[in-house]
Amino acid sequence: MKEKHILLIDDDQELGSLLGDYLGREGYALTHVETGDQGLVHAQEQSFELVLLDVMLPGMNGFDVLRELRQTTRVPVIMLTARGDEVDRIVGLEMGADDYLPKPFNPRELVARIKAVLRRAENVGHATKDRPPGEKIVQGDLTVEPEGFRAWLGETELVLTTIEFSLLRELIAGAGRVLTRDALLDRVRGREFEVFDRSIDVHISHLRQKLGDDPAKPRYIKTVRGVGYQFLEQGESA
Repeated sequence: MKEKHILLIDDDQELGSLLGDYLGREGYALTHVETGDQGLVHAQEQSFELVLLDVMLPGMNGFDVLRELRQTTRVPVIMLTARGDEVDRIVGLEMGADDYLPKPFNPRELVARIKAVLRRAENVGHATKDRPPGEKIVQGDLTVEPEGFRAWLGETELVLTTIEFSLLRELIAGAGRVLTRDALLDRVRGREFEVFDRSIDVHISHLRQKLGDDPAKPRYIKTVRGVGYQFLEQGESA
């Protein structure tokens, strides 16, 4: 099996050495750079399956790097944040990070999260079992191509992160049905995570912004209070 190449952008040399050894034993190849500028260059010029990105970096910080990355690539990104910095985590998710992990962390948990994010990224773009390859799902002026990892609002192609696309794909495929937060969490992130993880709401909020959807008067995604979310079928109103 080919090694999956991971980029670590973190100014902690000791952490880089530790993760290099640990991830190597788990079958991953790690490239470690210590500044945001170096990390951005590496991410744009080389091919990585995933980026581990620290928020606090000298010079160009992690948010700046993430912002630039999301202009050109959908490579999965796990943000590394200081424990207790809830604002940093929310901001990272809103900017397109796929997951976050507070420091200090157990390397085993990191590996579990890496596997979950990579599995989700690999599944995105695969045709669903009951749909022929290349078939599109259309609801009103919204079109989703599950196999091609593409979505359009009218004639405009949407720029979505991996988890945003996964959420949209699950919601539109189940249009008219209410999907619980637990069900969505299970499908797009995996059971390595706590079922009460509310970051799913942050991703839904960001997806709504990209759809131009008003949660108070939803056209596409309706919140079912205390339960989850429902994609409204064409012609249905909240």
